[in-house]
Amino acid sequence: MRAVRRAAALLSVVPFLTCVPLVAQAQAQPRERAEVTIALTAMSPRADPSGKRSIVQVRGRIENHTGHTVPGLSVRLRYNGSPVGSRGQLDQLAQAEPGQRLVGTGQAVPLPQAVPSGGAQDFALKLNTKAVGMRAFGVYPVGVEVVNAQQQAVAGVTSFVTFTGASPGYKPVNIGWVWPLMDRMHRADDDTFLDDRLAGELTPSGRLHGLVAAAAQTKTPVTWAIDPALLDDVTAMTRPYTVGAGDKKQKKGASKAAAEWIRALKAASAGDPYFAVPYADPDAVALVRYRMTKNLATAYDQRTVAAQVLGRQPTAKIAWPPAGMAGPSTLTQLAKLSKLGAPGDGSFLLTDAMFAPPPGGTPRATTTIPTGAGTKGVIAYDEKLSQIVSTDTSKPGAEVLAEQRFLAETAMITAEAPNTPRTLVVAPNRHWNPSPSYARMLLTATSTAPWLRAQPLDKIASVAPQQRASTGYPDDFQRYELGPGYLGAVRGIERRADAFTAMMIPPIKLSYDRSVLRAESAAWRGRQARAKRARDALSGELDRTLTKVRVLNDRVSLAGRSGHILITVVNELPDQRVRVVMDVSSLNRAKLQIGRIDDNDRVIELGPGQKTSRPIPVEANGNGNFSIHLQLRSVSGRKFDKGKDITVRTTGYGRAALLITGGGLAVLVAGVGVRAMRARRRRKAEAAGDHTAGGPEQGLEPPGYALPPTALPGRGNGD
Repeated sequence: MRAVRRAAALLSVVPFLTCVPLVAQAQAQPRERAEVTIALTAMSPRADPSGKRSIVQVRGRIENHTGHTVPGLSVRLRYNGSPVGSRGQLDQLAQAEPGQRLVGTGQAVPLPQAVPSGGAQDFALKLNTKAVGMRAFGVYPVGVEVVNAQQQAVAGVTSFVTFTGASPGYKPVNIGWVWPLMDRMHRADDDTFLDDRLAGELTPSGRLHGLVAAAAQTKTPVTWAIDPALLDDVTAMTRPYTVGAGDKKQKKGASKAAAEWIRALKAASAGDPYFAVPYADPDAVALVRYRMTKNLATAYDQRTVAAQVLGRQPTAKIAWPPAGMAGPSTLTQLAKLSKLGAPGDGSFLLTDAMFAPPPGGTPRATTTIPTGAGTKGVIAYDEKLSQIVSTDTSKPGAEVLAEQRFLAETAMITAEAPNTPRTLVVAPNRHWNPSPSYARMLLTATSTAPWLRAQPLDKIASVAPQQRASTGYPDDFQRYELGPGYLGAVRGIERRADAFTAMMIPPIKLSYDRSVLRAESAAWRGRQARAKRARDALSGELDRTLTKVRVLNDRVSLAGRSGHILITVVNELPDQRVRVVMDVSSLNRAKLQIGRIDDNDRVIELGPGQKTSRPIPVEANGNGNFSIHLQLRSVSGRKFDKGKDITVRTTGYGRAALLITGGGLAVLVAGVGVRAMRARRRRKAEAAGDHTAGGPEQGLEPPGYALPPTALPGRGNGD
């Protein structure tokens, strides 16, 4: 039983191609037979809603990949005259070659000419529904075979025709659509797009544009499941934005396609209910498993982005875990965060693979499940149908097969209990990528098929629940979740970002809450390499932002054994005030001690683009280079980086010594200046012939000055 449960649960992750594409069929065939392929390009009408039309047109294309011309090929129909008995039988028929299970054989129609190597030929066949035995309401298998000149089948494909009959005699099934509007994560921090792929998704040929357009072009009610992170990304693109991380950044202009897409979404969804998943659709199961429920709560808080962009509040209270599966602990957390009440007051949206199938065919879509927050209502979407509509229809013939299989499955559900009112929900893959024509056809068929009645999800949720036993969360699913190593690194980024935010002064205009949530998105499941690159890009952008609040100094000088050194702190954040505390410590206390720092100098408040210097008292024992460590932190004590080591160069000359030395130098300079002035005067006098400057040695008397006789030359003591 455990193995059966695991196999059933894995259907949610590993696509089960119930409408087997041609390529998959070809691979299952012998090599020599797979070299001729067939693809259905149209079946009309897709269903016989009145029972009066007796002819179904079947068109297709045959391609030759044998490497040589193949002559003598013919095409023929295969069929059964009795309807399919169960959904399980539908699976078997869809995966089998027509000749294995279809007993009726139509007349072979030769191709008009040989098919050359690498060539293709189209064909058209007609099926008379009455002639092959279609009488009562039901699903009938129809196949097309390619046979060679020896009447051996070389290729084949099986599809289905839904026949209503003249008197249907059934009650339509109420069917609701969940229309997922989500995408992969495209941003690291709020200012940095990792790629520009989202721009292509918003153009007329893009996936997101097609989903909105398909819903807008039909009147079928849908319930939108919207990721606020997607709306946040698109809104960011309506302004100039940056693509690329690190040194490889490119500036992009505001996207007109983004603005137009938001307008189209508002118009298309205006009359429909919607619910918002938690921001970035986080891997809720992994976050609960590794006790990161705070992040899950933050993701729920950030759902307000959806209402801000769409201009209206969510109208549905629904919790949709990744892959539609979760264990008891996760369901309890989601119930609390989504504020789910008693059954009927909000619901989980879960895959029906989480519940044991009851006897009697497909059950109602509503049931209940026990959680730690009480018993809660569940909308169980049909896993098989969701996988069918989510099939990759880009391969030749796949779209027609998926269309016919969708009609066949829904008709089969109606035929299981034709007189019992029932409900059915279809929830495609979160990252569903249908062609616009395919998505439009599905919605149109939902409204026009007489065995279906389209309804919004809230009406389906109001139906009385059908009790079903839960099979629990499969153990095998843990390998698809985000792992502990990856989330541990994200947690490290979050702690650094929180510490950085802690030193900001309100209003806080720089937050990493959404950036961290994007790194925890369930969209990264199965994409480990890309997830790591995105996580590393976020870490790098955070590192670059952290350096915008820093100490500028690398070296400072101290003259003498004690004094103050000036430390400069700068805030280069463009639009955010900060308040930091500067802690200083010596890395060699025997040689350099830090004095008491006044609190007014330790606490620093800076506006955008400002810087300031603060004095730090120090005392050195000896000359040389010593290191101190400066750490900036928030007032609450949180450190957002590793701090910085600064070299202090001490010279050994104190202030008094410098004053004495400076005074001595001043006296010396003054003396030299006086001597220079005297020498200059003497030179000027000599140049002018003024010999008085010579004095007595010249034998002349200065005017008005009589020398004593003894002072005259040659007149001394008796001479």
